[in-house]
Formats: sequence, C-alpha cells, structure tokens
Amino acid sequence: MEIFLIILALVYLVYASISDLKKREIPNWLSFSLIVFALAYRAFISAINLDLWYFIFGLLGLGVFVALGYGFYYARIFAGGDAKLLMAFGAVLPVSGFYSSLISSFAFIFLILFCGSIYGIIWSFYLILGNWKNFSSEFLKQAGKNKKLFYFSLALAVILIFLPVYSHDWILALIPVIFFLFPLLFIFAKAVEESCMIIDVKTSKLTEGDWLYEKVKIGRKTIKPYWEGLSLEEIKILRKYKGKVKIKQGIPFVPAFFFAFVVLIYLYLTNSSVLNILGIFF
Repeated sequence: MEIFLIILALVYLVYASISDLKKREIPNWLSFSLIVFALAYRAFISAINLDLWYFIFGLLGLGVFVALGYGFYYARIFAGGDAKLLMAFGAVLPVSGFYSSLISSFAFIFLILFCGSIYGIIWSFYLILGNWKNFSSEFLKQAGKNKKLFYFSLALAVILIFLPVYSHDWILALIPVIFFLFPLLFIFAKAVEESCMIIDVKTSKLTEGDWLYEKVKIGRKTIKPYWEGLSLEEIKILRKYKGKVKIKQGIPFVPAFFFAFVVLIYLYLTNSSVLNILGIFF
C-alpha cells in the first residue's frame, strides 16, 4: 500500500474515532472527502506513471466496498456512518494486482469483524462497571425471559457433545460449546443494551439518525423506532411537543476500524504469513 494513502487513512480514522466517541456520529463529509482524496491521488499517480490500472483498481475497490457497505447496513451489522466509512476504504485499500487487492480488502473486512468483536466486549464491560446494579438486575430479568432458549440450547449441547466421540474429530467439540454459549451471550448483550445503552435525551440535543428506543405518540401521529434512526422532520416534531425522549446508544465502532487498519499495515510491513493464509480462502 502507498505510504500517502496509509497516512491519509490514519488521519481520517483518528478524526472519525474522536467524533464517534464524543458525538456518536461520523460526518458524511469525512467519508466522501476520503473517497475524493484517495481517487485524486490515484489519478495523479496513474498520470505520472502512465499506469491507468492504479486508478481503475481504486474505482473497482470503491464499487466492491459500496456493495459491502450496503450489505452490512441492511443486515443491520453497521450503522449508516460506519457503512459509509467502510465504502471510503474501497478507494484506499486496493494495491497493484488483482490478487493482492483482493487479499488486502478481505483481510481488512475480517480484521474489522475480529477487532470489533474484542473491542465490543471490552466496551461492554466498561459500561457494566459504571452500571453494575442496573446490569445485574437486568441480566437476571433477561435470563428469566429467555430460560426456554437457554434450556433448548443446553439440551442440544448435551446431545451434540457425543459428536467428537463417534467421529473421532475433536474439533467438533466446539459445536456443543457454541450452542451452550449462544444463549448466555444473547442474554448478556440484551442486558447490556437495556441497562447501559438507553438514555434520556433532551429533544434539543437530538441529531439525525439517533435511534429512538420506544414509540412516541404525539396527537394522532406516532413516531416509531426505526433502524435508520430519526429523520430531521421527526426531530422537528419531537422538539415541538416533547422535552425528552429515550434514545438507544450504540457502541462507537470506528475505533475498531482504526485497530483493524493498524493491524493490516503491520501484517503488510512484516510480510506476515497471516496474509498468505488469508490468500488460501480468498
């Protein structure tokens, strides 16, 4: 990867991380300007070296990551700001050569999900430390509501524990473990969400895209929670008739992008065998 694109991406990621941590939002201009600067640089280098492919790889990467961004957004894995930032990295990541571009792109996606999982767990425990009393009572409440799921998963885990015995493939022992852990992780996540991520916000402080926690009825009109968040029109109505509403906060996820990109740079600079292993799958 080009040193200029690396530095450019790091600068943007630092700014985006700070914005996400402080305001829980990633400005649209940030993602769009990263696309413009990355493609402009590629066009400049292509013109100097008379190599059109360097620019074309940026366009192809952008197209692929736009598709991935929309996929993650509509699958409700990423919020809108995260999806747009991911799209922008499609113009940054592709290097010279189709195979290298493919590996770098999918390695970044894998690292985002991996780093994001670890980061999400750490952030959840950080939230719990400040809301232990609320979390503990909510965890017991969620455990009671989902006890059928827990018993069902436990029964499956007990049945499937015999798989490695009969197949003599002990890697299959992971399957019952996964079935056993799933309800616990689900209950844990729901308890964190309900006890640590629901806050009262003054309507004057609402911003476009904020997630409404529960429906709000104003006269004959009902504003319902929606994945895309509040629109500007809905915010205007709420500000006119309501003082406060409950908003569901998400985990500020951009720092996971930052960690994933730093790890990717390290793997490239050290010519790590991890990239070769990823090449087997992509």
